[in-house]
Amino acid sequence: MAIGPGKYDPWCTRIREEIGATGVVLIVFGGTFGSGFSMQAPPDLTAALPKILRDVAAGIERDNATGEGWTEYRTSED
Repeated sequence: MAIGPGKYDPWCTRIREEIGATGVVLIVFGGTFGSGFSMQAPPDLTAALPKILRDVAAGIERDNATGEGWTEYRTSED
């Protein structure tokens, strides 16, 4: 995986700055520049990302199994 600006980095920056976030992960499916992934986050959040993504995936699987729709992921700091 490359480290540095991704093809959707300008939008990642815009979202992060507009909402005053510490970090942003942007996953795009079939966008103008194709599918892609951009992330801006400090090292501690970057290190925690694999667990966060596993938790998000588990929530999506749970919602699909129960038919409850979308999951909003919240960290313990929220």
